[in-house]
Amino acid sequence: MMDVTEIRKYLPHRYPFLLVDRVVELDLGVSIVAYKNLTINEPYFDGHFPDQPVFPGVLLIEALAQASGILGFKTMDKTPADGSMYYFVGADHLRFKRPCVPGDQVMLRASVVSARRGIWKFDVKADVDGALCASATILCADR
Repeated sequence: MMDVTEIRKYLPHRYPFLLVDRVVELDLGVSIVAYKNLTINEPYFDGHFPDQPVFPGVLLIEALAQASGILGFKTMDKTPADGSMYYFVGADHLRFKRPCVPGDQVMLRASVVSARRGIWKFDVKADVDGALCASATILCADR
């Protein structure tokens, strides 16, 4: 549905911090499904951890926030080029259930809970092959 070229129009992030490879489902104002392919070539695997590489949990949550940001930007029909920024401002009920490792295709799922005065709340989940990796409620702010 959205390849990386279009994703880059809606997120200000660039390598190595662009953490969404493709959007496969998008229901404006409701939900998004995207994914991040993990490869051993990613720079964080050199140090996290050299003998047992694991995708850092903080980056997994950032990837979920980026997917949520795409949903918010597309819903509002705004882009960073318009002067709008979408900031990840909070996380509640955060749980990690399974590590993500090189070779995984991490599915990023976000659903809108509410949107009031530029503050968006999302329920987010990450999974690999149907196994839950992380879940949270996150807040993003449009500024």
